[in-house]
Amino acid sequence: MTGTQGHDFDLPRAAERYRDALLRIVAALFVMAGLDEGGNATLPRRLRNRINRILRPAESAARRLIVIAARGIEIVLRPASPSKQKSKPGRSSTGIVYPPGYRPQGQPCRPAPENLAFPLIDPLKRFNFGPIRRKPKAFPRITCIGLSEPAPIPEHWIPSPGDEIDATRLGLRLAALKRALDDIDGHARRLARWKARRDAGCVKRFSPMRPGWPPGRRKRRIHEVDDLLRELHSLARHAWDTS
Repeated sequence: MTGTQGHDFDLPRAAERYRDALLRIVAALFVMAGLDEGGNATLPRRLRNRINRILRPAESAARRLIVIAARGIEIVLRPASPSKQKSKPGRSSTGIVYPPGYRPQGQPCRPAPENLAFPLIDPLKRFNFGPIRRKPKAFPRITCIGLSEPAPIPEHWIPSPGDEIDATRLGLRLAALKRALDDIDGHARRLARWKARRDAGCVKRFSPMRPGWPPGRRKRRIHEVDDLLRELHSLARHAWDTS
């Protein structure tokens, strides 16, 4: 069977097959990184960048898998009661509006998150038409002969592929992706609620998938995840347009 009817006929079975493939990729990334699901570790810069090049398209593929699973789910929103309305961020209980990043004296700092919620919406493309700012590779070492010694070069002034850098957020993203793949139906209901809010005029985005190519898409295939993302993107577009 071909065309739209073929997509409809194979959609549930194909989604399960793609989910199993993504789970294998995520398991391989955990082994490659040597991380636990808590995400507390450091990694060499070279390895962190390599994992991120696979993780980003895997996240996009998982979002499209959730779009497929959310097809046909209808959610009816209940009107929120006035007592449950949240106050605006940056406003204290006394009504004073604080500037962004300001923390009143005596209030504890916000602790680091222990986990991240898997994002259902693609990030929009960022366009920057300004000049590209690059960190200088040279370091000024001004000295006076006989009076002072040359200033020492700061540590990690020039990035090296072997530099140990923090991979906490990378581990949290991996754990969030694993939880999303383990609970596709729950995240599909999350997306159905988002769609209901969009229909009610509470959300400005029309689709959870951004226009154009998905995040992490590459012209040249370097990993299995590239094929999964291309196929899931096509199926998710069809599922969203016919939902």
